[in-house]
Amino acid sequence: MTIQTNQLCKIYNPDSDFPVRAVKSLDLSIEQGEFVAVMGPSGSGKTTLLNMLGGIDKPTSGEVRIDDCDICVLKEKELIAFRRDHIGFIFQDYSLLPVLTALENVEFVMQLQGHSEKACRQRAEELLEQVGLTDQQHKIPAKLSGGQQQRVAVARALAPRPRFVMADEPTANLDAQSTAELLDIMQQLNEKEGTTFIFSTHDPRVIKRARRVIVFEDGELKEDRRQ
Repeated sequence: MTIQTNQLCKIYNPDSDFPVRAVKSLDLSIEQGEFVAVMGPSGSGKTTLLNMLGGIDKPTSGEVRIDDCDICVLKEKELIAFRRDHIGFIFQDYSLLPVLTALENVEFVMQLQGHSEKACRQRAEELLEQVGLTDQQHKIPAKLSGGQQQRVAVARALAPRPRFVMADEPTANLDAQSTAELLDIMQQLNEKEGTTFIFSTHDPRVIKRARRVIVFEDGELKEDRRQ
């Protein structure tokens, strides 16, 4: 499975006197199984790019094709279903449901997919074990540390077996030890599950781990290197 953009553009306030060209005519291809860091300073357009790749934000023009499907032209219900089944998200602020336990947060998307209670529970428990939270699974997010909440977010993103995971500054609020542990987990899951990880980041610790680094500046791709 491949993500490919064709002349992808995003302009905020296009009709104003000061339009903001967040992404400019981008052609990009990302293959299944890659571990990619999109780096650049604040305001460079990297988060906007991730949001368009994940179908959260629609471009002003251009295409985002996942295999043969241009997700930009999908109707809202079709897009919601596509994101649910193929794309996972990890956010800087974790975005966990506060009234649900760690286990229930991980089960949630699988329940939306219509899986049985038994299947949801088994998959959630397996993932929480992989991220080292078996003994914390019945706690609500407020009772977990930031690093633990981000681990729950990783498990939740992977629960429905997505092809791609979009991770927006996932280490921004974590200390060095939590960051190292989280990146270890994501690398292991990338290798074991074959899931593509695409990070927006300016964290050198993430960039060092990435196998491909895309440098973004002022909405344009400035460098694309493998390491």
